[in-house]
Amino acid sequence: MTTPVLRRVVRRETHSPRTVAMFVAVVLLILALAYIGLEIVLSLAAQPALLLGPAAAGGWLVGLPTAQPAGLVIAGSVVLALIGLVFIVLAITPGRLSKHTLEAGDRAVVVDNGVIASALAQHVSEETGLARENVTVGVGHRSVDITVRPGAGIPLEASAVKSAAEAQLQNYRLGTAVRTRVRIERPTETEDEL
Repeated sequence: MTTPVLRRVVRRETHSPRTVAMFVAVVLLILALAYIGLEIVLSLAAQPALLLGPAAAGGWLVGLPTAQPAGLVIAGSVVLALIGLVFIVLAITPGRLSKHTLEAGDRAVVVDNGVIASALAQHVSEETGLARENVTVGVGHRSVDITVRPGAGIPLEASAVKSAAEAQLQNYRLGTAVRTRVRIERPTETEDEL
């Protein structure tokens, strides 16, 4: 991935836009501004306020630091600060789609995590000699979880499964390194984990 255009395309394919969060924020802002505008118009027309008129709202805001009970004011401030923090985090951090990039020389290959999980499960099934339905693989952005369920009395080491899976992942040449975790669930014995 040498060209800036290619890097930009890969980023668009692997990261989700913040459209939903932005839509919610804009709708909330429009509703708040519409309510404030309605209260101002009602005040100018000498009509009763729906909830709180501009003069009463201004007086309430000025008196808020000395309002009682202070615990309620602090709790409300903390809630507003947390909502603001959520919006800041959503604005700054990139969203992730369940996809990985594979290194293929000067070409970009974007693969869904489900495809990687299915291929890896098939490989582990072939390497261990177990039926495909006894191997479950989950692929995340930074980790791969493999659960193997051998039948009773079938010897299987977690380290062997892990090394086979890691060798296959090396062949895939993922753009980001992943951590492999293997669990062996035996029907009558305790669970092995590596």
